[in-house]
Amino acid sequence: MALFRDICQTRPMRTTYALVRLAAALIAAPEDRHWGYQLSKMSGVRSGAMYPRLTSMLEEGWLEDGWQTEQEAGGRPPRRYYTLTEKGKAELRALLARAQQDQRFR
Repeated sequence: MALFRDICQTRPMRTTYALVRLAAALIAAPEDRHWGYQLSKMSGVRSGAMYPRLTSMLEEGWLEDGWQTEQEAGGRPPRRYYTLTEKGKAELRALLARAQQDQRFR
């Protein structure tokens, strides 16, 4: 099992349509907190494809996450948010630049 985990951790993220759309939504407001529902609406990526990519970005150090405080939540359950790291900003900008050159993503 450890070997499988090591292989998965060293494999770069595949550039997919969902990843490119999600990257564009994140980089549109690089300093903001991003919420899952908002990202799904902005990117057009459904949650089943979006959350695994967000998890990969967290593992790569491209994103950091946190939870709303009870005061921010205003009586509803706290929501998880994502913010871009400096590394993430650079990586996502590079990913989008490569995607612009790739016929599949035009």
